[in-house]
Amino acid sequence: MKKTLMLVVAVVIYMCGYSQFSKATLQASGLTCSMCSKAVKVALEKVPFVQEVKVNIKSQEYTILFKENNNADFDALKKAVEDAGFSVASFKITGNFSDVSIQKDKHLELDGKNFHFISSGDKVLNGMQTLTIVDKDFLSAKDFKKYSAATKMECIKTGKTGNCCLKDGMHSEERVYHVII
Repeated sequence: MKKTLMLVVAVVIYMCGYSQFSKATLQASGLTCSMCSKAVKVALEKVPFVQEVKVNIKSQEYTILFKENNNADFDALKKAVEDAGFSVASFKITGNFSDVSIQKDKHLELDGKNFHFISSGDKVLNGMQTLTIVDKDFLSAKDFKKYSAATKMECIKTGKTGNCCLKDGMHSEERVYHVII
């Protein structure tokens, strides 16, 4: 019975599509000197699932490579930047997708995390794709206002799954990342 159940779970996961996030690119704001850039880099390197951090000082952008087979926590990366005394102005995640069907205002679980696709037509994601997280504190207040107006679903205001997410099989009050592609 256990083997049958495991086989069914494996088939369902395969048929629902697959994704694995391998890196993030974030832009920090509030940096005024090279010491500020270094403080953010050091803070990001201390996050347990981070393998390497590459810095582009000119654009204030950090490319963060994740350790293999590690479940990256995007909120932990944002917190590391904030704990260093700065804020996140842009946050993109890159992953390898296999037959993941998306559509506007659809909620999906990918790589163990809940995602709400804010603006996308009906698409099937395959290969390396980059998603931009448009949650509050992952971009400027002006940009958040723009993206939050793109949906009428309540979860964008809280970052937690709500009644709007239940129709897509999510559980109430779980973290949900709002993304665009």
